[in-house]
Amino acid sequence: MIDSAVQSNVISFGEECQGCYRCIRECPVKAIRVDRGQAAVIPEMCVACGLCVEACPYQAVKPRLDLPVVKEMIASGRKVYASMAPTWACEFPGLDSSCLVSALKKLGFAGVGETALGAQAVCESLARTLSEAEAGLFVSTTCPSVVSYVEKYLPELSGSLSKVPSPVEAHCRIFKETVDREGAVVFIGPCIARKDEADKSVKAIDAALTFRELRRWFLEEGIAPEKCVPEAGDRFFPEPSGDGFLYPVEGGMCDMIRANGVDRKVRFVTVSGLQNLRRYLRGLSPESLGAPVFLECFACLGGCINGPGGTWEEPGLLRRNRVEAYANLSDVPGHSLAQRADASEVGDEELKNALRRVGKYRPEDEVNCGGCGYGTCRELAEALALGRAEPEMCVIHMRNQAQKKANALLRTMPSGVVIADRNMRIVECNERFARLFGEQAMLVYRAEPGLKGCILSRIVPFSHLFELVLEKGQDIHLDHYRVGDVLLDITLFPIEPGETVGAVMLDVTRKELKRDKIAQKASEVIEKNILTVQEIACRLGEHMADTEMLLRSIAEGYSEPECDEGGDER
Repeated sequence: MIDSAVQSNVISFGEECQGCYRCIRECPVKAIRVDRGQAAVIPEMCVACGLCVEACPYQAVKPRLDLPVVKEMIASGRKVYASMAPTWACEFPGLDSSCLVSALKKLGFAGVGETALGAQAVCESLARTLSEAEAGLFVSTTCPSVVSYVEKYLPELSGSLSKVPSPVEAHCRIFKETVDREGAVVFIGPCIARKDEADKSVKAIDAALTFRELRRWFLEEGIAPEKCVPEAGDRFFPEPSGDGFLYPVEGGMCDMIRANGVDRKVRFVTVSGLQNLRRYLRGLSPESLGAPVFLECFACLGGCINGPGGTWEEPGLLRRNRVEAYANLSDVPGHSLAQRADASEVGDEELKNALRRVGKYRPEDEVNCGGCGYGTCRELAEALALGRAEPEMCVIHMRNQAQKKANALLRTMPSGVVIADRNMRIVECNERFARLFGEQAMLVYRAEPGLKGCILSRIVPFSHLFELVLEKGQDIHLDHYRVGDVLLDITLFPIEPGETVGAVMLDVTRKELKRDKIAQKASEVIEKNILTVQEIACRLGEHMADTEMLLRSIAEGYSEPECDEGGDER
């Protein structure tokens, strides 16, 4: 028997979890906690249906591996028997039952019996009980996930659970009472929840393996069932099951009870899927039914033929046909619906506070998109209040937060910003953009903030530049692009190639006017300086000429010879 210290940990999450929340979307009871993007099972809420195992694309959700415990049982010398689920005909299509028994004996099992024998005993007992029953509800206990679901989430109807054991428990008891009281019995089938049932039915079921574990075991030991050569005693013990083989399919148990003879007053209903079960039973008063009603229930849609512990390769209908063919019966009715169960309830004030954390202030804010993995916004809020979820899981909330931040940036930017689609219609813009293009644009902006849907060419006279960016997929930057009396510094860039284009533009008119004035002043100063220099140079030239003439005349005066009265030089 599995250690009771770990009995609630039937399913766990590995490090492969990528935080995609698919497991939460599939879990009918929301028994999954998310902390810092990492998912984990909440054992006290889990019903071990295994839907999360099937849903996980990363194989991060793992059923408990009980194979080592079974191997240890066999190695201890104790006789260990296998209770084989009828769905073996789907798991090993075309395999003869004697070959399967032979392969299991090679693994060390002392004998192999069909769980369906237990189903036959259960149906005989139910036929007698229902024929003598008064009006009320009788919920089948075939599926351990259904039993856990009713006990945990519909406790007011726990008294309506049938008092007979499940087919697995009934078969294991038969084995121990008639074959070997000291022996151990291990269930093998497609059901993960049987591990939980084995933990609870300690005196009957010693362990439970899935078909996946069995195949792994065959592989480890190098055993190919289809190649096994059966011996004379290799057959189901003590005998084949016959009609009991039908219990894994929708409506199969109802047909088996009818075959045992039951009063015509008894009504039969088949329900598969925990989501649908809640729809059928929530708020129901069994006394109001007016007749004995037997409710055949499965956690898996379609019945055990779709159990998460199988390695199904064939279509579901073909699997069902294989089961019916083995039982030599056909035309078994069934149906399936879907609905999600509600999560645990919390106080109204806590719920309101949790809803506010994800931006849900009014009833109309609760869009129930399911993107977070929960069916409704209130389910997510309850999970938040209980510490099982994070606000970041709400896709709409995160999108709104991002939009608010983007809007704040647009409002506070000193530049005009606009985004246009491929049809040259404005997707979004800020007020500064509208102000750049006059009072008419501002009037439209006040009537329609963001100018959403407006034709771009009616606002800006250079929409051809936007079209060019969409076509080329390259940025364009223009300095001092003149629009009327305004000079714009413009940068255009693609956002989604061929779909949207954005532009940032800044009015640099004042800056350029100031620059022009400075340049003009500088030119005036330079010109004045040149004139002054020229005047100084002119005056210096004149002065130098006068000085030169004076000095030259003085020099010439000194250079002439003096003569006496007779004209001779002295």
